[in-house]
Formats: sequence, structure tokens, C-alpha cells
Amino acid sequence: MPANVEELTDLSPEDRSRLELAGLDIAEDQRSGSFFQVDQDIRHAHSATEGIEVLPITEALRKYAWLEDYCWQAVKRDQDKYTSFVADQEVQRGFVIIARKGARAVYPLQACLYLADAKVQHVHNIVIAEEGAELHLISGCVSGSATRAGSHIGVTETYIGKNARVTSTMIHNWSESISVFPRSATIIEEGGVFLSNYVCMQPVRHIDMYPTATLRGRDAVARFSSIVVALPGSTLDLGSRAVLAAPGTSAELVSRTITRGGTIISRGQIRGEVPGTRGHIECKGLILEDGLIHAIPEIAGSVVDTELSHEAAVGRIARDEVEYLMSRGLDEETATATIIRGFLDVKIQGLPEMLQQQIDDAIDAAESGF
Repeated sequence: MPANVEELTDLSPEDRSRLELAGLDIAEDQRSGSFFQVDQDIRHAHSATEGIEVLPITEALRKYAWLEDYCWQAVKRDQDKYTSFVADQEVQRGFVIIARKGARAVYPLQACLYLADAKVQHVHNIVIAEEGAELHLISGCVSGSATRAGSHIGVTETYIGKNARVTSTMIHNWSESISVFPRSATIIEEGGVFLSNYVCMQPVRHIDMYPTATLRGRDAVARFSSIVVALPGSTLDLGSRAVLAAPGTSAELVSRTITRGGTIISRGQIRGEVPGTRGHIECKGLILEDGLIHAIPEIAGSVVDTELSHEAAVGRIARDEVEYLMSRGLDEETATATIIRGFLDVKIQGLPEMLQQQIDDAIDAAESGF
């Protein structure tokens, strides 16, 4: 573990560049708060916004006894072997973010989880947005340029209160030797909104994740958007799930996947459990080089008045689209890149401009590799 790394600015220029590709602001000029963990060492946690706290989880649990009522409620400690591993750790690592009633930050908060030398990095995060609060969080998960092997296991529980709003943008920038096992769940109360954005366009060995949102308050909304590229040697088993458990709730799951030789299993599930609910799944995959994209959209309704739909498509770039752009003056390489860029260009409804820019920047950074 880099003993001399206390701040993001202490990293090497190459590693700072890797963090920037994961959406992190090294200088923290346009962030309302920041959390930085290297392997199992928490280097700093702070917030510059009144009404919003960013704390290491051990400190937060000591400070607020009521946090025990949230701990391991959205994600069960015995959900699988990965959650059990994190729950069994003698000392917990990770962050707690609390946005008090009505609190709002001008700039996003950021969390950097940096894997350097640890064989396994484990974190347990809790995010709480109280009534009417609004949180924007960018999570950049990164391995060091010299890191040759390792695993990351991350548990994140998010609780969204009445009429509160949480936007979570996670950008992964691992390496071809890293295995990653996020375990995330969100509970949304009446009128709450959860926007979850996931971007992974760099090499990684294996990712296994299936975040779930339970909409248990009337008129709650959840939207999951993911942009994923699988390179040779990568296996990405991911997706999202929404449970519509109250009247007026709605969910949308949108994914854009590209394989350049890797394997992608793109899962999506919406369950309509009560009347007056709506949900839609959209899975689109593009095969640039021989690989595998397996789209598994699933809708399950158990009452009369639930409206659920899905669409899935996997294919290649249409030759006539390339030829059309070439007829407009583009060469073949530029025409192909333009089509790919348009395929990945998912504008997310309700996403703050700054967070949309982070996603656009991640796409731009990877585009040269296409």
C-alpha cells in the first residue's frame, strides 16, 4: 500500500489520470465533499456542505447509535458469500453519507475507492437522504497502474426518504486482472427518486453485480442506466432489478453494451407487485468483435393493473448506416466511430449537467480504443 499517499494529489501522474477517467476531481474544486480509501486505509472523509455529512463507517456508527437500524437492512448480511465476507470483518471500512432533511449540495460528492496492494478490498457503505434532501454522488473505483491482481467487494445500502432524490454515478476503471463484486440495494420511500448510472469501458477480469431498488413508497421512481464495454478476457455479469411495491411507482432500466471480444450477461428485472405501477426495460447490445452478449430482460406482474414492458436487441453495426455517413463525406473509420458514439450516447432524464458530462468524458476517453 502506498504509505506516502494521503491525498488524491499524492498519486503518480499516471494514477491521477486513471482517477480522472473514473470521474474524480483530483483538486476537489467542484465537489461538495470527498471520501478517499486506499486498500483498507481511509485517508480522508469530509463534507463542505451544511446538512450533509461524509464519515468513515466506523466513526459514523460510534457517533450515531440509530445507524444500527439501517445497517444490513437493504442488503442482508447473509445474502451470499460476498456479503457474509464483508459482514464478518472485525473492522468495517467504507463510508456513510447522511443528507439531513432538505439539505442540498451545489456540487456532487465523490468517493474514491483505490485498490493498490490488497488482495481483497472490502467496503460497506451507507447512504441516507432524509425527507426532501438531494444528493449527487460520483463513485470512482480504480486500481493502480502497477496493480497486477486483486478483488474488490463492495456493499452499498441506500435509503431515500420522502420526496428525497439521490443520483449515483459509478464509473469503474479497473485493470484486466481485477475481479469486482458490488452488492447494492436501495429502498425508496414516498415520492423519492433514485437515478443510478453505471459506466465501465476499461479492461477488467470479472464483474458480478445486480443492484436492486425496492420502491415501497407511493409515486417513487427508479431509473438505472448502464454503459458497458467488454474487452477480450473480460466477463461482465451485471444488470439491475426494481420491485414496484407501492401504487404509482415506476421504474426504467436502460443498458447499452458493446463487446470487443469479452462476455456480457445483461440482466434486467422489474416486478409489479401492486396496482397502478409501470416499468420498462431496454437492453441493446452491439458486437464489434467476436464475443458474447446475453440479454436477459424479465418482467413479472402479479396484479391486474400493472403495466410492464421490455425490448432487447443484439447485433452489429449496419453497413447501410456506415455507407450513408460515408456518402456525407466521412471516411469509413470516422463513420463507424460516429455510429458507436451515438449508440453509447444515452441522455439520462433528470441527470444534472455536471454528472452527464462525467459520463460523456468517460465515453470520449474510451472512444479512441474503438
